Amino acid sequence: KGHDEEDYKYLPTEVTPFKFADNIPSKFWFKNDKAISICCGDEHTALVTQNGKVYLFGSNNWGQLGLGTKNPVNKPTCVKALKPEKVRLAACGRNHTLVYTEQGNVYAAGGNNEGQLGLGDTEERSAFQQIEFFTDKHKVKQLSAGSNISAALTEDGKLFTWGDNSEGQIGLGSESTVNVPHHVDVGKSISWVSCGYYHSALVTDDGQLYTFGESDNGKLGFPLCQKNNHRIPQHIPDISGKVTQVSCGGSHTVILTEDNVYTFGLGQFGQLGHGTFTFESSVPKVVERLKKKEVQYISCGENHTAVVTTNGLLYTFGDGRHGKLGHGEENFTNQFKPTLCSRFLKFTVQSVACGGCHMIVLAAPRLKDTENVVLDDEDKNENYLSTTPEILDDSSTSNTFHRTLSARVRRRERVCTKNAFIIICFIPFTINISIVGQLHAILIQLKVQDSLWMTSSIDLMNAVLYCLLKKALVYNRSTAPFFLSFGY
Repeated sequence: KGHDEEDYKYLPTEVTPFKFADNIPSKFWFKNDKAISICCGDEHTALVTQNGKVYLFGSNNWGQLGLGTKNPVNKPTCVKALKPEKVRLAACGRNHTLVYTEQGNVYAAGGNNEGQLGLGDTEERSAFQQIEFFTDKHKVKQLSAGSNISAALTEDGKLFTWGDNSEGQIGLGSESTVNVPHHVDVGKSISWVSCGYYHSALVTDDGQLYTFGESDNGKLGFPLCQKNNHRIPQHIPDISGKVTQVSCGGSHTVILTEDNVYTFGLGQFGQLGHGTFTFESSVPKVVERLKKKEVQYISCGENHTAVVTTNGLLYTFGDGRHGKLGHGEENFTNQFKPTLCSRFLKFTVQSVACGGCHMIVLAAPRLKDTENVVLDDEDKNENYLSTTPEILDDSSTSNTFHRTLSARVRRRERVCTKNAFIIICFIPFTINISIVGQLHAILIQLKVQDSLWMTSSIDLMNAVLYCLLKKALVYNRSTAPFFLSFGY
């Protein structure tokens, strides 16, 4: 049994210890308490409750759960050492965790090879240790953590970062690594910060966006003239409206303005939400599918994205492996546009957190006397089932095996080569002369766009496959699929 197991409840009760969460959504709640904030690391999760407790579970190879051991934990486990202080904030990095308490203290645990714990050394910790730099004079309002990097934003708008700066991802210029917090000054008060895997971003009080770190794949949104200055925060121009939030993923960035959601960077899994043939965007681009939605919260995983609307609907897009998009066992495919999670229609989603291989959602049952949710035509067409299934499904007796890849393997896959392959799922149809008639125009278009998935010697078969793919996307992929693979 885990620590304080009686403090939370989860379903189904007959589930085995190693099936606490699976490739379909499962839920749990806390007895006489409730979660108020959630965060995900690469392969671990942290929850902060209203009573000031922090629960962690997941991978623990570096001691990132702060429980005093390096054993993995498959149930929410309370950190007893922090019980004397009420926890208010938490942030999960790739292999470390930060927490902030009501007493004004910041604690860190986990991997520390680049000084990301902020303790003045590079020794990992399996139990939470206080970062002496932060006292009650630095009241923290937000924590963020990435791949060997950490950030703390204070209530007076000051940003402090520490950890790996090999790509400029903590915004400290020529510094390579710092193991204690350093102030990042952009000349303005800061309201929001997000650390990705190898890049970071911040938002100022006046709604301006700044990015810094690794500039590959356009994830910084820089004009070409600014790329040489990627090691310090650079203002991103030409964004309509004030930016309110930003979230950094593995190789992409998502921003929320007062009116729209913008994405940029690498989108090979669909994490940009711009459709099937947008594999990269070097400038912020509005997600058209979300234009009519009132979005209140955004979150990026390594290769997937989630947004929550003001009426409590959840949309996800990007890499569908591991079931982390929340669409259930009937749909593990990548989503190239924001797709409604119909399994959560009976709930009001309040917040969401995306990790490397998983996602966690904070939601409350939708009250019967509240206004009914009105779905648009696209939302209705995206529902793969005729009725909304229960969010829980007892899969403890299932013999189905789903092949999954670890986050480390997926990181090695991020660099696309001309020998890579895509698997596309669609239903059979008849090839006719109208498809062949499109070839000439498409070939010209591909040459102009220098499409990522075409080789330098474009032949007729590649063009035919492209036509097939375009044709296939109008079909409902939930019926009698077969698979086609081709190089890009």
